[in-house]
Amino acid sequence: MNKQLLNRRIRLASLALVAGAGLAAGTAQAQDKGSVHLAYVEWSSEVASTNVVRAVLEQQGFDVEMTSLSAAAMWQAVASGDADAIVAAWLPTTHADYMERVGDEVDDLGVNLDGTKLGLVVPAYSDVDSIADLNDHADDFNGEIIGIDPGAGLMGLTEDVIEEYDLDLALRSGSGATMTAALESAIKNEEDVVVTGWTPHWKFARWDLKYLEDPENVYGGAEQIHTIARQGLEEDMPEAYAILDAFEWTPEQMGEVMLMNQEEDSDPYENAKQWVEDNQDVVQEWIDG
Repeated sequence: MNKQLLNRRIRLASLALVAGAGLAAGTAQAQDKGSVHLAYVEWSSEVASTNVVRAVLEQQGFDVEMTSLSAAAMWQAVASGDADAIVAAWLPTTHADYMERVGDEVDDLGVNLDGTKLGLVVPAYSDVDSIADLNDHADDFNGEIIGIDPGAGLMGLTEDVIEEYDLDLALRSGSGATMTAALESAIKNEEDVVVTGWTPHWKFARWDLKYLEDPENVYGGAEQIHTIARQGLEEDMPEAYAILDAFEWTPEQMGEVMLMNQEEDSDPYENAKQWVEDNQDVVQEWIDG
């Protein structure tokens, strides 16, 4: 092989390497749509919905980071721009205080789930049917209402309930897990127990429960869960914003994921990916949105 031909082949090989590297970089850039940071509160409903949204966004090429926070910190994270969005805003009652504080600093993308409910919940076998009757049975309930995390809006409303009805029961804080554990233990022993409750929640599918009547309507009527985004997300990530804006499902669909998450050794993220795979018709509507 003469020197001129050899030099030509070397140049062609170099050009091919450069072109290949450029193509690879271009492909990587096309697939890298950026990172979306989702905040959420550690409620079974919000664990389900946030993981599903994560799975959908990842399916579309986004990297997704999830951070579990208290309700107050979750709202503040979106308002400050430390988080891009939440799909866990209970309005107009539960998170009313947070919306009042930072509503001008965030974008409300509207309802992602309709038909929620808040209140005090007891086993169906309980003789008590109304919050107004709790004082007559305070000893049966060990003088306490089993609550969840202290920063939750539901806990603030329950404090209002205790004051409005002048209840002789103390509100015990904990978590969603400790609340359901106390409920399960009482039901196994056919004992009375009263817990803070909300719909949708998997406990209503597992046990026969009832809401106590709230004649003073302190807990308010049915609520909705909203998607809230940081200001500027639409300009920074229009495709992610559009998916978040279009995300909407039913309590029944959310309940499917919540029940999957209650299976032993289950992974909420893997369950969400499975649900997304099994419900591509629903997911496609969010993507098309």
